[in-house]
Parts: sequence; C-alpha cells; structure tokens
Amino acid sequence: MDRASQWQLRTRSLEFGPLPKIMGILNVTPDSFSDGGRFYSTQLAVDQALRMEDDGADIIDIGGESTRPYSEPVNEDAELRRVVPVMEAIQSRIKLPLSIDTTKAKVARAAIALGAEIINDISGLESDPEMTEVAVESATGICAMHMQGSPQTMQDNPHYENVVSEIERYLAQRLALLLAAGIDQSRICLDPGIGFGKTHEHNLELLRSAAIFHRLGCPILIGHSRKGFMAKVLNDKTADRTFATLGVSLALAQRGIQILRVHDVASTRQGLLLFEAAGGFEPSVQAN
Repeated sequence: MDRASQWQLRTRSLEFGPLPKIMGILNVTPDSFSDGGRFYSTQLAVDQALRMEDDGADIIDIGGESTRPYSEPVNEDAELRRVVPVMEAIQSRIKLPLSIDTTKAKVARAAIALGAEIINDISGLESDPEMTEVAVESATGICAMHMQGSPQTMQDNPHYENVVSEIERYLAQRLALLLAAGIDQSRICLDPGIGFGKTHEHNLELLRSAAIFHRLGCPILIGHSRKGFMAKVLNDKTADRTFATLGVSLALAQRGIQILRVHDVASTRQGLLLFEAAGGFEPSVQAN
C-alpha cells in the first residue's frame, strides 16, 4: 500500500524512509500517567530534551497538560506557565523540530512564537474553535487524533461496532474539514488515538490494522508508549513496559507507520536499527 513520503512542517519537511521517525515525549506536568513530575522543572525538562536528541529522536513533543484517563483539565494560563519556560530554554539548543501537544489555541500560538513546528492536538483540532485558524495562519504541521469522549470520560465505556472502520471514517472526515479550511494535505498527520476511548481489544485491533490508515494519504502517528493495554496482554500491571513498547514499535515499523511517539527514545532507536539490519523489512524467506 502506498504511504505518505513526507510531512511538511512550518519551516522544514520530514522525509520518510523505511524506518519510522521517533517523536520523543516531554511531559512538563505533575500528573502524566507514566512520567508525571519527572521533568516538571525547567532544567530537568531541558536535560531530558537534550538527552532525547542525543539518543536519536527526530521530534520533541512538549506537553503541559496530562491527558491520562480521568485526569483533571488545566486552564490555559497554567499550561502556559508549564510550557513557555521550557520552550524558551530549549529553542536555541535543540536542532530538532519541536511539537506542542495541546488542545488550546493560545498555548499553540505561544509555542509557535517560540519555534514550534507542529501542533499535536488530541481533539483533532475540535476542542478550541480557534485552533484551525492558528494552524492555517502559522502554516505549522498538524497532527489530528481520534478520541472517543474526553480524558475525563473516555475510558468509562468505550464502544464501537467496528473500531477500525469507524476511526478511519472519523479521520477522513477531519481531513476533509481541515483541507476545506485551507490547510494543505502535505501538512497534516493523522493519529488513531491508541488508549483514548478504547478497550485493550480495540487498541490491539487498531495496531494490527494500522496499515489501513495509509490509504488516507497522510503520515500516520501512533502513540502506544507504556499504555495500559500492554499490562492486559502481559497479565502484569507492575511490568516495566519499555520492552512491551519496543515490541509494538517493531510491529508498527513493519506496517510502514511513519512516526512513533515514545518515552524511551534510545531503546526505540536501537531496536529499529537492529530490526532493519537483521532484515525486518525484507520479505520472509522459508527454509527448504
């Protein structure tokens, strides 16, 4: 299946080869599900961003509001207080494109003024009516995600008749609306939203079928890192999900997914390089 070969950002483009690009997660929050509080201070966040760059990240995604299940929303001023100092501190030190993970137009504008190349919006640019305007005016790359409900409600009772076809239909509709608003398709990335209003069976079905989303004609981003469905598969809530995340990353690489959003950049980068070197992208050969 043909897949998008590039993603146009605000001042540069990402070209996709066989290996996925790695988006490193930088949560500057006290309450994110996996690393909340670890990088809450500006200096710790800067150190982590530089570490991820050294480890082989292709994008740094900075977020100031937790979107874990049942998390409490924060207002835009609180989100700005978390994000802006970090953006100010790293904009001249990081050569990678920076992404702002937000649903708020005011936060996106502030981040773009400090060099952000991407708006990563879990609401598919639906939450804030001004977000599409910001995307058009700034000519950033955007990532529009599917979510059933909101972080406060999404895991109450996720339900689909056919999770893959329903999410593909939603993403196609959002794509059409964004195009109609004046955003060029080359700037749009789509995300089926693993863990956002899905059971663990839904998540696994989406991962197995991830290549289907290529027919939408945009780069596909998957954010599976350390998520709860892994504990279900492993039957171990206490397991370190680093290795489980890498297993999923390799499966997604084989399906041509262009961007992997992960916490553990080094293990992902090393795993992908060895996967490629060992023939992971080559057709399997049966022994005689």
